[in-house]
Amino acid sequence: MLDPQGIYEVDEAAVARTLGEGSPAGTDGPVLVHAVKGFVDAGAAGELAVAHTRSELTWERLATFDMDQLLDYRSKRATFTFDTDRWADYEEPYLVLDHVTDGEGTGFLLLHGVEPDLQWERVVGAVRQLVERFGVSLTVGLHGIPMGVPHTRPLSLTAHATRSGLVDDYTSWFGSVKVPGSLAALLEYRLGQAGHDALGFTVHVPHYLAQSQYPPAAVVGLRHVERATGLDLHLSALDAAATDATLEVEKQVQESSEVAAVVKALEEQYDAFARSVGRTNLLAETAPLPTADELGAEFERFLAQQNGD
Repeated sequence: MLDPQGIYEVDEAAVARTLGEGSPAGTDGPVLVHAVKGFVDAGAAGELAVAHTRSELTWERLATFDMDQLLDYRSKRATFTFDTDRWADYEEPYLVLDHVTDGEGTGFLLLHGVEPDLQWERVVGAVRQLVERFGVSLTVGLHGIPMGVPHTRPLSLTAHATRSGLVDDYTSWFGSVKVPGSLAALLEYRLGQAGHDALGFTVHVPHYLAQSQYPPAAVVGLRHVERATGLDLHLSALDAAATDATLEVEKQVQESSEVAAVVKALEEQYDAFARSVGRTNLLAETAPLPTADELGAEFERFLAQQNGD
């Protein structure tokens, strides 16, 4: 692998202003949150989370990656704006690391931009260098995936981490499954191998809303980021957008009997499964929680009943 330092540049003055010399090894340093576009992000959960964070909180750029080395421009073409007789604008692809200050004055790091096509191991190696240089205490990822759930019920999510102690409070809804790779997954995996704590939240977005921007998904994801990190991410503005989005979805559902029928079927499926595991909210922290084996067996029984109808 080529030297990871060859694909990013650090603004040393910005680092001095925000982090000083960084946290010495063995002490609690800043949290690093990442949401990189390119992999599945149903409801634009990660994208909206980044946009909210950068619009509501103060930030400063610390590091910039050289995307010219990392993109296949023919498979992931950038967008230009043509105005009458000239090229007026170019949406330049980027991958950057920002320092962000939360609502209580606590600093954290935000990695965002475009998922590289090339040199994933080198990019992950570069992020690991930055994690170790800045004494990052916890790395947290966020994105959405489409699921057969209705928008009228509380959104659930899947939590995953480099060690079980980071996600003990969460129920796993999946067994062993092979999925397409992503930079986010590789980053979490490699950080775990290197002994760094990392976790991720994957929000389950109604599949019929997966291609739209769906603020409720970003709200759920960011609330769990807050819970895991203690950050204050000023979610009131995003709460308002989530309410507006829900009202708009309800309006569209009411205007289509076909969509309404799909939603009703998903509600019945959701409610039946929730009752089968003794919980009305698949995110509710009721006690006692079923064990993973009990939950898996109950889920298999439920699916068998559905298939038998």
